[in-house]
Formats: sequence, structure tokens, C-alpha cells
Amino acid sequence: MKLRDVMTRNPTAIEPSASIQDAARVMRDEDTGVVPIVEGGRPVGVVTDRDIVVRAIAEGQSDRRVRDIASTDLVTVDADLSTEDAARLMGERQVRRVLVCEKDRLVGIASIGDLAVKEGRDRRMGDTLEDISQGVKRR
Repeated sequence: MKLRDVMTRNPTAIEPSASIQDAARVMRDEDTGVVPIVEGGRPVGVVTDRDIVVRAIAEGQSDRRVRDIASTDLVTVDADLSTEDAARLMGERQVRRVLVCEKDRLVGIASIGDLAVKEGRDRRMGDTLEDISQGVKRR
């Protein structure tokens, strides 16, 4: 199975200059905990609900822009990557989600949960989720 079969297509994204409140509204409206940040259609970061709480609200800086609190160490993959290879990559890189791109343009987002749901009881998915949660790297 390919990532394009399980990913969330065309996720709502925001520009780096968007406010933290803008990101929070997208999260509320889309029922998600992560929002991609794009410039010209290309992903440049992601902001999570945890980023907002820990890097802004807890510091009394809720007026900051998402570029100030975003994670920029992105894992981007092609939509034709197999779910098995994506799971392996997520485990190796210790990430819970990947941004799916076609020709450097954001077309989707896939989480370890998306992979696990589609793959059902596949042992590799369970191992990958466990690895990410515990910070273990399998070889």
C-alpha cells in the first residue's frame, strides 16, 4: 500500500507569518494537533498543539508568530512511498508524522496512526509505534 492511499490529502496549511491563534483555529476547525507551515506551497515547518502550549503560552508569549515556535526539522516523503517504508522511516527518525510531497509541494500528511489503522494488526506497525513512543531504534 502507498502513502497516497492512507494520507490526509491537502491538509490546511498556514504561512510562517500566521499568528499562533490562526494555527489554533485551524487545529480546532480541522480537529488536528498539527498544522503544516508552507511558503509558496513548499513545506518549511510544522506547528503542533504542544508547540503552542510549551513554546508560547507557557512562556507568556501568545502573540508570537508560528515561524517563531515551529519545528523545522521536517521529514518529507513522496506519495508513492510504501506504508511499510514510511513506517520504517518514522521509526528511524523518531517522528509520528511525515509530510507528503510531490515535486516539493505539500499534498498530504500521514501519521503513524494512519498507517496503523490501514495496516490493522501488522506487527511492524505496532513495533514502529512502540519504537517512536519509547525512543528505540531497530536495525
